[in-house]
Amino acid sequence: MRSLIIVEVGHRAKARLCGWYTSFEQSEAVQSMSQKARPEIVVRTATPEDSLVAGQISFDAFSAISAAHNFPSDFPNVQAATGVVSTMFSSPGFYCVVAEHDGRIVGSNCLDERSIIRGVGPITIDPAAQNLGVGRKLMQTVMDRANELSASGVRLVQAAFHNRSLSLYTSLGFDIREPLACVQGQTLERSVPGCVVRAANPDDVKACNALSRRVHGFDRGVDLAQAIKHGTARVVERGSRVTGYTTHLAFSGHSTAETNIDLQALIASAES
Repeated sequence: MRSLIIVEVGHRAKARLCGWYTSFEQSEAVQSMSQKARPEIVVRTATPEDSLVAGQISFDAFSAISAAHNFPSDFPNVQAATGVVSTMFSSPGFYCVVAEHDGRIVGSNCLDERSIIRGVGPITIDPAAQNLGVGRKLMQTVMDRANELSASGVRLVQAAFHNRSLSLYTSLGFDIREPLACVQGQTLERSVPGCVVRAANPDDVKACNALSRRVHGFDRGVDLAQAIKHGTARVVERGSRVTGYTTHLAFSGHSTAETNIDLQALIASAES
């Protein structure tokens, strides 16, 4: 089992269930902290053509830090990492950037802009390009973007064992919000009495968004609509009423529910 942390920025941001690691939040007072200029690092908007290089860096970076702490990598192979990066670099719902040093891509970062609470990541730096200020510049770029568009908050999730990145996020003003755990395996039960889990459809969007606003104070309707289109979203019902939903019980999905029982029903339905 791997421990994760959620960190967040923005005083209006609400807590939400995350699936990866630790979550942090940053207050508005420190979002504008000046950072030491490092002119040798150039940050620009990512293009789909950058995916191959950025995907290799993502795989190398995740593999290196995970191996150093005796954990499996988030990406099983470079193709998986490239697929995730390529999807983000090509999606209109994401603001993605790459960092270059001497004309060579040395890192990338993405900002999920599909909700009023922005999500950062994955941010990765070439293991051979450490100590150049790449991570700080990539983070500052997406934080500036969120500020320019008046985002209510910025949130990310990181591996709890990665003290180096934790130090960076803390110096940028993020606050730790939630400890998370990544648990894998077959569920003991495939259903929860009284709960019905089924595939979500477009008619469920209104009820799911209303549920999210009751629980968190905002909805993630764009994520949900995309997940329904891709066939990964599910809802749980009790008494013919939607009491929870998930966009995907996997790496990048999110879930919201009224009670732990509803969440348990969603988790129990996951294919392992």
